[in-house]
Amino acid sequence: MSAADLPVHVPLVTRPMGIFASLNAARRNLLEILPEIATRQPMVSGRTAKRWHMVMDPEAIRRMLLENIDNYPKSLVTKNLLKPAIGESLFIAEGAHWRWQRRAAAPAFSHRNVTNLAPVMSAAAEHSLDRIAAAGQRAVDMYDEMVRATFEVIGNVTFSEGSAFEPDEVHRAIDAYIDAAGRMSLFDILGFPDWVPRPGRVFSGRAVGDMKALADGAVEARRSRGAGAIPDLLDLLLEGEDPETKRKMNTAELRDNLLTFIVAGHETTALTLSWALYLCAFDQEVQDRARTEAQAALDGRIATADDLDALPFIRSIVDEALRLYPPAGIISRTAQAPDTLCGREVRPGDTVMIPIYALHRNRLLWDDPDAFRPDRFADRKAVERYAYLPFGDGPRICIGASFAIQEAVIVLATLLSRRRFHLVPGRNPKPVMILTLRPEGGVWLTSEPA
Repeated sequence: MSAADLPVHVPLVTRPMGIFASLNAARRNLLEILPEIATRQPMVSGRTAKRWHMVMDPEAIRRMLLENIDNYPKSLVTKNLLKPAIGESLFIAEGAHWRWQRRAAAPAFSHRNVTNLAPVMSAAAEHSLDRIAAAGQRAVDMYDEMVRATFEVIGNVTFSEGSAFEPDEVHRAIDAYIDAAGRMSLFDILGFPDWVPRPGRVFSGRAVGDMKALADGAVEARRSRGAGAIPDLLDLLLEGEDPETKRKMNTAELRDNLLTFIVAGHETTALTLSWALYLCAFDQEVQDRARTEAQAALDGRIATADDLDALPFIRSIVDEALRLYPPAGIISRTAQAPDTLCGREVRPGDTVMIPIYALHRNRLLWDDPDAFRPDRFADRKAVERYAYLPFGDGPRICIGASFAIQEAVIVLATLLSRRRFHLVPGRNPKPVMILTLRPEGGVWLTSEPA
């Protein structure tokens, strides 16, 4: 299969890289530090200032994420990058502090509550469809459009009924922080302690402070006002308590988790939808098949949660987009005690990574891994569990996974049922990972009525 028959991908490195070459590559695109051999081996190890391992073997990954999870907490690099913005929220916290927060937040993401939020997703899908149709035959950056649509969703399910909170202000602050602080610092690679200032984070500190102040104000205002007729995410989190200890989140904990959900709740879904639309424009046969399914299920309507069971192929497109372009392309952990993975010694302090991008393209696990084939997921039970990790796995699997999938299927089905999408020659996106795997240059597509 020639390169022209494959969707865009990142050529992985074939030679060892020194520390400064690794730093330059990581600041430009974290995927560029992944060795090509990681797509052909179960585990790769090396040293760049400190010992590291990349693990692609499903059984070893199962040990890290499930059987021996306490030995592999989030890496110092991950915590240093994100803690200034989202504090000790679910994404960062460890041990007992993580467990009680997870128990308290879990009811907010129950199947019933996620389904109850679907009308907000359907409304955003309709608004997006209207904007795309209004562009006529002009090219639209679908990444920007999907960010707008998914931020509408997360804004409305998080802060409904006229909150004083301004989602656009938080969106700008988040983007400023990711841009300034998300590019890996040499201090992080060298393992400098957290109290050593990072220039990017010092620069972005004011934006983060303003963002937290806005969120604190919104939380306190909601405490005073009480829940609305249909509880939104903030209402559900305010009501949530640890069933074991009866502890509830205080304002700071609510704020940090809300900011985490806002970032994860729109960024990852926007990326999934952007890449899915690119892939459908890349393969018109797949797009036609998806459109036929969507039109039969929807009969001219906007998609709702009730339609999900009738849209299995569109769900498979979402799954395959998450395989080829996982929003979190690398999971990084720091070993706490000696262990053995794939018969190889892991020492305390070693960085142990699961390079999701390489795992999802590993030739030991997938046939023609760089090809776009949604039918891989026609039978999800046949997919090896720890070979496919778009949302992680084990106790720390993404709490919002079902929310994200529901939203992605509703939006994608709505758009494909009404519009036919085409690539713009010479404007292919480039997969670039800083904190998430974004399409550098945007996803520029033209469309016409279906």
